[in-house]
Amino acid sequence: MFDLHVHSVFSDGELIPSEIARRMYAAGNKGFAITDHADFTNIQDILAKLTRIKEHMESYEAKFLVGVEITHVPPSLIGKAVELAWKEGAEIVVVHGETVAEPVKEGTNLAALSEEITILAHPGIMSEEEAELARENGIYVEISARRGHCLGNGRVARLAEKYGFELVINTDMHSPSDIINDSTAERILKGAGVKEWKSVLENNEKLFRKLRK
Repeated sequence: MFDLHVHSVFSDGELIPSEIARRMYAAGNKGFAITDHADFTNIQDILAKLTRIKEHMESYEAKFLVGVEITHVPPSLIGKAVELAWKEGAEIVVVHGETVAEPVKEGTNLAALSEEITILAHPGIMSEEEAELARENGIYVEISARRGHCLGNGRVARLAEKYGFELVINTDMHSPSDIINDSTAERILKGAGVKEWKSVLENNEKLFRKLRK
């Protein structure tokens, strides 16, 4: 599996990047993206820290992308945060969607889908307008393996089938126990009602390889 939504100690995760890489590989996964929670106070700091390790990437068995998850930023400021992340060297930009598990401000999904982002994470009770915008702008939408965030997976799967936007599956990993492999991802996708579950896993890999510089 290629997991495109992972957190390290640089936000609220438990592991440093090297340990994430080793544990991912040991679980049978070949690549992942570190996308730590970010706003205007830490976007630059996170990306500067993660970028330092890129020069040693050839020594890591599981390769990874450096990025951020724009989190709880007011909808009117999401565009500025996204622009800053790309400017500071992000290889992937995720936005923390309107999950049912947290009080994310209404309008976050629409604001994020109007910007140049890579993935809208756990969008919660996604609207049809948002589904159309995801398709039009070529933004991937996440099926989440994480407790709480996964409650909207069925809705997301049905809208993807109806409107044709692309899905990825991610863990939103914060601790070692959150790591999954292809087998678990398959069960989560099937449980969400995703008929073309193999194509979702393929999306993860294709997107990872496209973004890796």
